[in-house]
Amino acid sequence: MSRNRNLADLINGIDASKITTGTFADARISSSSVSQHAQSFDDNKIVNDISTLGLRVHTQENLNASNTNSASFDVFQDSSGITNLTNASRDSGEFVSSIGTTTDSDFVFALDFSTSSVSDVISGSTVSVNQDGGGLVSGTRSGSLDTYTTRWAGASNDFLRFTDSDTFNFSGDFAIDWQVWFHGSTGSDRLWSKFNGSNYEIYLRPQGETYLAGRGSVTNETVSLDQWYYFCVEAHGSNLNLYMNNNRVQQATLSSSTNTNTGANLYLGGAWTNDSTTGIQFPNCEIGGLRYKKGSARYNGASTIVAPTTPLTNQISSVSATGSFEGVAITVPSTNKMGAVITYQDNAGTNALNTDIILKLSADNGSNYTTATLTTLPDFATGIKMAKVNDLSVTAGTQLKYKIEFANQASGSKEARIRGVSLQY
Repeated sequence: MSRNRNLADLINGIDASKITTGTFADARISSSSVSQHAQSFDDNKIVNDISTLGLRVHTQENLNASNTNSASFDVFQDSSGITNLTNASRDSGEFVSSIGTTTDSDFVFALDFSTSSVSDVISGSTVSVNQDGGGLVSGTRSGSLDTYTTRWAGASNDFLRFTDSDTFNFSGDFAIDWQVWFHGSTGSDRLWSKFNGSNYEIYLRPQGETYLAGRGSVTNETVSLDQWYYFCVEAHGSNLNLYMNNNRVQQATLSSSTNTNTGANLYLGGAWTNDSTTGIQFPNCEIGGLRYKKGSARYNGASTIVAPTTPLTNQISSVSATGSFEGVAITVPSTNKMGAVITYQDNAGTNALNTDIILKLSADNGSNYTTATLTTLPDFATGIKMAKVNDLSVTAGTQLKYKIEFANQASGSKEARIRGVSLQY
């Protein structure tokens, strides 16, 4: 017995180089003997890169929602990958937000810059337009709100004519807004003109100067050539407000709520007396959008605004302070860990992760959602931000879903757009 114990002692102290054949039983090797020589590996960076790459490919190739064995991707090319929208909507610009659109009941007309015809009036308009002169031409220019632009080249045959009606009696509240690129400017160019030979009802210059007969006026703003500007002039109660880009730049007091109705046709382009051109003050610019509404103002005298980034049409935005939407369930083997990468845009203001944009994940088809703590990643693209969560513990299941909630949203001051979502599982 003593001899056996001595052999055991000898075996415990045997040099490793003497062990050349055979195997050790697992029970003879401690966990610490293995783990002390193994380096830990965090694959989250690789997983996040795969999610980012998948979102980028789906964006560039305009792909619908899809998934692999370990990730899903949706950039909202259509609505096939989302469900249960509450005070939220998918926009044709391929994002989801709590911003909806409605038709402006006070809309009168807008030039339709989605076509190459410079005399097209947008659907829903209550007026018709004639391109009598034929000198206007369409073009394209980067930064335009719509597909095409219309060029006024400073010539006497560059005009559009609208037949006179009570619609063009500029009394009460109204708003005219336009996007303009200046090729040249004398300061006396006229974009709108309505004059019966004795009285102007209105004239409006591309640089913002507006005269309303018997009501009041605002003056031109200083502009530079070869860049886009957004202008809006509105009558709102007792004030005439002029906006340039994102700011109210002038506010004049109106002396009356009504103005002289001249009984003349309205012209876009140059100075006109009835239906005769005076041969002067033709604008030298491109217009990328132009619309008119009557019966209400557009910005109601706000000191700052968010200039439109979409075509000037008969649609107006409405923002819900809160909203939510969910992803369509994805079937996978049972799991209790999930991750996600989202891309998003601050269309207005700065949206705080986990406060204004909230992500929740579920593996049991939404029966139980776990709130994620999102952290930032490098920007996905210019103006498009990115955030992620990895290895979030959730109630185990086989039906994976995400839910995104919006909070504290407000028109013009805080508007979040979700551009893409990639789930990791």
